[in-house]
Amino acid sequence: MSGFKNPSTVARNFRDLEVWKLGKAIVIDAYQLTKAFPRDELYGLVSQIRRASVSIPSNVAEGFNRRHNAEYRQFLYVALGSCAELETHIEIAQDLGFMKATEEERLLEQLDHESKMLRNLIKRL
Repeated sequence: MSGFKNPSTVARNFRDLEVWKLGKAIVIDAYQLTKAFPRDELYGLVSQIRRASVSIPSNVAEGFNRRHNAEYRQFLYVALGSCAELETHIEIAQDLGFMKATEEERLLEQLDHESKMLRNLIKRL
C-alpha cells in the first residue's frame, strides 16, 4: 500500500500528511519572500528558491502515490535534498542583503522541521 502507515491512523491521500502540509507552507512563504527580491534576480535566486521549494511537497506527493515503499523513500530523499538546496539559497540571499535575518531564521526553522519530519518518515518506511 502507498503512503505512510501510522499505528493510530493511515493517510489515505498525500494531503493528509503533515510533512506535505508543511512543505506547501514553505512554498507559499518562499514565493511571498522572493516578491521583494531585486528584479534582476528573477532568473537567478528567485527562480532557484521557488523551484527548490516546490520540489519539496511535490516529491512527497509523487512518492506517496508510488506502489512501493522503496520508490516512496527515493522521492522523500529528493525532497530532503531540496530542503538542503533551499536552505543554501536562503542563506545566500540573506548574505546578499535580499532578506532580513528574521525572515531567514523563520524559513530555516521551517526547513529544519521539514527535514526532521522527512527523515522520520524515511526511517518508518
